[in-house]
Amino acid sequence: MLASSGTALANGEALPLRLITYLWGNGVMLDRFEPAQVGEQWQLSEQLAPLAPVKDYVNLCTGLLNRCEELIAHHEGMTGFNGYTFQLRPDLPGFASDYTGPTIDQLVADAIAARVQTVVRSIQVQVSKFASPADNGTTAEVLSVRGQPGALIPLPPRTNPVEIWNTLFGEFLPGIDNRERRLSILDYVKDDADRLRGQLGTVDNQRLDAHFQAIAELEQRISALPPSCELPSPPTETNAAVNGQEQLLEVNQVMADLLAMAFRCDITRVASMIFLGLSSEAVLGEVGATGTHHINSHGANEEYHLGIVLAMQALSDLMQTLEAVEDFDGSNLLDSTILYATSDCAIGWSHSVRRQPIILGGHGRGYLRYPGIHYQAVPAADPNANDAPSEGNMSDVLLACLRAFDPEAESVGAGAPRSQTPLVDILA
Repeated sequence: MLASSGTALANGEALPLRLITYLWGNGVMLDRFEPAQVGEQWQLSEQLAPLAPVKDYVNLCTGLLNRCEELIAHHEGMTGFNGYTFQLRPDLPGFASDYTGPTIDQLVADAIAARVQTVVRSIQVQVSKFASPADNGTTAEVLSVRGQPGALIPLPPRTNPVEIWNTLFGEFLPGIDNRERRLSILDYVKDDADRLRGQLGTVDNQRLDAHFQAIAELEQRISALPPSCELPSPPTETNAAVNGQEQLLEVNQVMADLLAMAFRCDITRVASMIFLGLSSEAVLGEVGATGTHHINSHGANEEYHLGIVLAMQALSDLMQTLEAVEDFDGSNLLDSTILYATSDCAIGWSHSVRRQPIILGGHGRGYLRYPGIHYQAVPAADPNANDAPSEGNMSDVLLACLRAFDPEAESVGAGAPRSQTPLVDILA
C-alpha cells in the first residue's frame, strides 16, 4: 500500500530501490563496442546494438581506468565489482586469487538491511555453467562476497532456475500454505542444530545463538509477507545441458523472470547475475561457435564478436523483462532498479583492463540520468591499442551507485582502486 502522495509506502518507508550486478566474461572488442559519440546524442555501437529497445535506460561509461594493483589476467577485472585489489592464492592451482573486500551488491544489501528487512537478503544466479578450469579462488568463482576485509563470506551463484525458484517461492512441505512451509523448514533446521550444542564449545554455541536469532527475525519477516503477491509457477528449465548445447538466452530469460517477480513481491532487492563467468570456456552454440568463448577472444575472431553480441542480448532481455513488469506505484521495475554490468577485462585477447567499460541500466527512481548518456573519461584513436589512454577510476561508478542506497557512504574499496569521489556525470 502507498501513502496518499503515492511517493512512499503506507508506513512511510521509501519506495523500493533495487540493484543488480551483472558479469559477462572475456571482455569486448573496444573498437566495435565503444560508440563514436559521447554525451546525450550517442548512438549504439555494433556490439551494443541489442540494447536498442532499452537505450534510454542505459548510461555507458568508457575510457575509465581499473586501478587494481595486481595483474594476473581476468582477475583484476573483478576489481570493477568492489574497488579492492585481489589477494593472490599461490596455494591453489592455476591463476588463483581471492577478493579482499565486499562486492558492491553486498554493500547495498547492508544499506537496505539497515532500513528494511526483506525475506531474502540477496540472490545470486548464474547462466552458463562453464567457467575456466584454469582459474580458482573466490575472485574467479563468485560475483558476491559479504562481510569485512579479513572476514569475507563468498556467496556462490546457482545455475539451476528450479533451485532459485525454491529459494524465493518454493514449497517445502505438502498440506500447508507457502508461508508456513518456510517457517516449518526453518524450525526443522533449528532442531537439528540444537542437537549439536553438546558437541560445541562456548564460542561456537554463541555463534549458534546468533544464528537462531537471525532465523527468528527471518520467520517474523516471512509471516508478514503480503498475501496479495501471487507466486509464479515453478520453472521446468534446470539448465543441465552440456557445453555447446546450453540454451543461454532461454535460461537467462527464466532467471530474469524470477528476479522480476522477486522484486515485484519485495522478497529481495539485491541480485547478482553471471551470464558468462570469468575467462568463460563456454562454447556458445547459439551463435554457431565451435571454439570456447575464451579461446575465441584470443583469436579476436567473428565467433568472439558474436559471443559479445549474445551477452548484450541477454543483458537487454533482462532489462526488457524488468521494464515489462509494473511496480507498486504504477512505474516499472526498470524505473526502480540500478543495474551495474561489466566484464573481467576490457579487451579479451590482451587481458587489458584499460578502458574497461561499464554499462548502467535503469535509472533508480530518477537517480541516474534518463535518457542515459555515453560518458567517456578520455577518447582514444585506437581503443584496442596496448597504450590506449584511460583516466579516472572506475570505482567512482561504484561509489555513485552505492550512494543511491546509502547517501552517507564516504568511499568504496581500498588502496589504489579506492574511490571517494562518485562519478557525478551520470547522475540526474
